[in-house]
Amino acid sequence: MCSTNSFYLIQSSVSISLILNNFLIFTLSWLCFCHDGDMKTIFIVEDETGIRDALQLLLSFENYDVRSFSTAALFNSRDKSVIPDIFILDVKLPDGLGTDLCNDIKQDPATSDVPVMIISAHAKAEQVINACEADEFIAKPFDIDDVLVKIENLINKPKSVTN
Repeated sequence: MCSTNSFYLIQSSVSISLILNNFLIFTLSWLCFCHDGDMKTIFIVEDETGIRDALQLLLSFENYDVRSFSTAALFNSRDKSVIPDIFILDVKLPDGLGTDLCNDIKQDPATSDVPVMIISAHAKAEQVINACEADEFIAKPFDIDDVLVKIENLINKPKSVTN
């Protein structure tokens, strides 16, 4: 037999749960719709599902529009009319190298000024610098706060002006 206090406790828990649920829905809606004009776009090419999903989730919470690709082929078949604010590329992919993608990005006039961040557990910064014109190198495993700071710095870096 339930006591009256247990009934009110259950009812209160359900009410609090509904309030929190509505608050979360409102907050997510606000983040998605109110700041849509301010959202910066990030393209990620990473074959490791856990890293790709974690980056996508964390960067989405930071108000970025994140689009991810697991292979070079999927990345190369993307809608090229969408130019992101930054590319984040893994070096070793199942069907190619992120350094080759970086070179393609830097040679394309439409994307040559877009920053490229290379992430890798295998390559060294010097190898990446010699292989492509990446703007930043991050070694795996990485600190997400460090990655966020470097992304912000690259996105907010003044564009080069040609006279």
